[in-house]
Amino acid sequence: MDFKVVLEYDPDESCWVTYVPALDNISTWGKTREEAVENTKEAIIGYVEAAREEGLPTPLGKTIEITEIKVAV
Repeated sequence: MDFKVVLEYDPDESCWVTYVPALDNISTWGKTREEAVENTKEAIIGYVEAAREEGLPTPLGKTIEITEIKVAV
């Protein structure tokens, strides 16, 4: 399964934060980018397993696009 993940560095907390838009924006974090990615994989697995156990659909195939927008200020 492939999921788009948003990774964001939080300088105030000195950690990486992740969000998975296709899965109700579940979020986790890690002190390093690699740790955040691994934690995100675990969160995704937990989400999908829980949804299956409850008989809930997982939003697979949901189109998510992350883009950069330039704004003149």
